[in-house]
Amino acid sequence: MEQLSQLFAEQPPWAQSLIGLALLALLAIAVNFIIKHVLLKAAAPFLDTRSQTADKAAARLANIVPAWIISRGIVAVPHMPVQVVTVVTNVATAFIVLSVAMAMSGGLNYVDELYRRRPDSNSRPIKGYIQVLKIAIYCAAAILMVAVLIEQSPLLLLSGLGAMAAVLLLVFKDTILSLVASIQLTSNDMLRVGDWIEMPSMNADGDVIDIALHTVKVQNFDKTITTIPTYKLIAESFRNWRGMREAGGRRIKRAFQIDQNSIRFMGEDEIKQLHRFHLLDDYLARKEEEIRKWNETELAGDSDAVNSRRITNIGTLRAYLIAYLKSHGRVTQNMTLLVRQLPPTPQGLPLQVYCFTNTTNWGEYEGIQSDIFDHILAILPEFGLRVFQEPSGLDLKELGSRAADRETA
Repeated sequence: MEQLSQLFAEQPPWAQSLIGLALLALLAIAVNFIIKHVLLKAAAPFLDTRSQTADKAAARLANIVPAWIISRGIVAVPHMPVQVVTVVTNVATAFIVLSVAMAMSGGLNYVDELYRRRPDSNSRPIKGYIQVLKIAIYCAAAILMVAVLIEQSPLLLLSGLGAMAAVLLLVFKDTILSLVASIQLTSNDMLRVGDWIEMPSMNADGDVIDIALHTVKVQNFDKTITTIPTYKLIAESFRNWRGMREAGGRRIKRAFQIDQNSIRFMGEDEIKQLHRFHLLDDYLARKEEEIRKWNETELAGDSDAVNSRRITNIGTLRAYLIAYLKSHGRVTQNMTLLVRQLPPTPQGLPLQVYCFTNTTNWGEYEGIQSDIFDHILAILPEFGLRVFQEPSGLDLKELGSRAADRETA
């Protein structure tokens, strides 16, 4: 040992400094290896095995020890200039402050991860608050690091922030707006992860996959991602379909156009034919009795049919559709169910079906809606009704052919 000391003392000053720096670096590397690959691995079974966040926070905290060794050991390196010692000590101390801040940030990530394991986390996310705490931690760490590097009191730096308040408010304007919006969204339960929302102004139509401080991410149904500033959800309107999912039924609201030239009164033979429909038995029996009594009372001695009440094919169709929907196994009966006429248009008389399916699944909903309207369009000829359809080129061609045939004949 004495020989090594004597050999070291015989070296020139620059060699002694170089050897001292190498030994200090080796010591810091060895300590860092022992902490991260021995101590942390030994402690791994006692940490949360379902999360990698806790491991990252512990690893960042472990960086403090090597940095502390360098900040203290640099003084023992011989023949080092005072300026170099000061710079290395300050940089190492600033790195320690940064490591503590990053470890605290990792700890907050772990807290958020633990919270998201709760069943009610989607309705009240805390990610926005976690991000605010992170910003405060990093701001404080930045002030301390600058104070350490320039060897001044942090209070001196804070005293100068008063003049920069307006600038800071301008820089953090979106952060402040987003924080207020995040609090309102959470406290009023306006938005949850998993909600289906529509916001046409932002081209968003899909499920909310993330709620952060500054942004809300929406995965649209075409699998694209729309990022919405959080404060926009307070400043502008959006539609949340959560109520539909919680109600358990999705609305069908669709109209089809009836050719008004096909609407007429029905003769007795046609009414007898309609008795084939079991769904119309109650309606026809009730309607025929009602009309018979009215005609006997109001039209005594008047045989002109124009003054009597009669059954129409459009009214019978409405009654049939209502009975059909009430008997449909996939249409819920505890919500609004009706078939109504809308104001006539040049394209025909709109007949609207308004009901709710007993599922909110998109694919099933579309299938149920299509089945209902398949049946409606196919059953219309039984009532002597036609769907209005604007003439196409083929229709005009056939009309021209018929006119030519008549002229030839």
